[in-house]
Amino acid sequence: MATQRKHAKIADTKPGGNEIQPAKGKLGVMIPGMGAVATTFVAGVEAVRKGIAKPIGSLTQMGTIRLGKRTDARSPKIKEFVPLAGLDDLVFTGWDIFEDDMYTAATKAGVLERDLLDKVKPLLRSIKPQKAVFDHNYVKKIDGPNVKKGKNKMDLAEQVRADMRAFKKSSGATRLITIWCGSTESYIEPSAAHQSVKSFEKALLKNDANIAPSMIYAYASLMEGVPFANGAPNLTVDIPVMHELSRQNEAPICGKDFKTGQTLIKTILAPGFKARMIGLNGWFSTNILGNRDGEVLEDPGSFKTKEESKLSVLEHILQPELYPDLYGNFTHKVRINYYPPRGDNKEGWDNIDIFGWLGYPMQIKVDFLCRDSILAAPIVLDLVLFMDLAKRSAALRGLGIQEWISFYFKSPMTAPGLYPEHDLFIQLMKLKNTLRHLRGEELITHLGLEYYD
Repeated sequence: MATQRKHAKIADTKPGGNEIQPAKGKLGVMIPGMGAVATTFVAGVEAVRKGIAKPIGSLTQMGTIRLGKRTDARSPKIKEFVPLAGLDDLVFTGWDIFEDDMYTAATKAGVLERDLLDKVKPLLRSIKPQKAVFDHNYVKKIDGPNVKKGKNKMDLAEQVRADMRAFKKSSGATRLITIWCGSTESYIEPSAAHQSVKSFEKALLKNDANIAPSMIYAYASLMEGVPFANGAPNLTVDIPVMHELSRQNEAPICGKDFKTGQTLIKTILAPGFKARMIGLNGWFSTNILGNRDGEVLEDPGSFKTKEESKLSVLEHILQPELYPDLYGNFTHKVRINYYPPRGDNKEGWDNIDIFGWLGYPMQIKVDFLCRDSILAAPIVLDLVLFMDLAKRSAALRGLGIQEWISFYFKSPMTAPGLYPEHDLFIQLMKLKNTLRHLRGEELITHLGLEYYD
């Protein structure tokens, strides 16, 4: 931890005017939705802080970044290269429709063993959910008592803003981040209410049905100048009002829907098929999971939101308009089934029909028995630290959308009219080159001709 603190004070100005404010003081992490993902994340951070576990899966904690030529042998850890907040500086709060503290919620989620939870029990017991903004029309399969009341949605947004200010004061945090770990909301299309700050605030006062709970949290965060990350496939910040607020208040936003299990595998395999010009006839994906997320996705409206996110990946990676002979007519199906005995241990089956030389068919079968929250927790940690870095960076905070961290999302955000890059390996190169740029280092192109001059 001493090493982390040391590097958290890195300054400041590198060539090109890329000033980065140091990560002084505590970083407050605010989480709407204190279920399996949130409790696994917080328990994991505390376990790492206590030295009883390692942050496996976290690029910010375990990843390295190559600087200069391969022959220079410079590959520091990312957390030693850029001024990230240290794990000891993280403090937590959240909102949930259930009244359970994080220890109770983690026990019910069943992701982590009781022995590990008991070792981090004091912290988890101390984190109790604040009353949540909730609309049963957006999440039909669950309900809970710990819900805010207000005369309209603007009143609810003001209550959330008050919660944020109170937490910042009580925790002693100097900076805040909001990361949505709540449920998938029912599918909606952008409407007139979402087009500008003026129209959105008018709609809040009128209790417009097109304003989802996640949008209220996002609005509250961005109005407070707090970065917002979205772990679910909800529309939330993919609307003009949020883009406007993000840039206006220098509060970064990024993609949506954590890229964890089946979609992670797709973004690894599909770029390989395209790289080798292997054709695709069809990709059938089905999932079974038994946690709260699975229960919520039993509702057709919530499932459609998730389906839209999962289906977009292959089309963007394979670019059928450029390769019609290979990808112009493939079938892509996604199914999700709620199966309570599975709990948080999701299972994803993929049947992939490919074809090769002279059109001869082949098949690939994938059975991924994954742990959904175990894969999501390090994503939450990395996003918290990278979004905080973006907020402190003169080169990044005014951009609004942080496309460079698309690496973590099923649905990356881009500037309007720009197609998203879904290839996992291109996303990683973009992320690391952004970090190099921030620190005034030469970007890595992998050309390599200089070694043979």
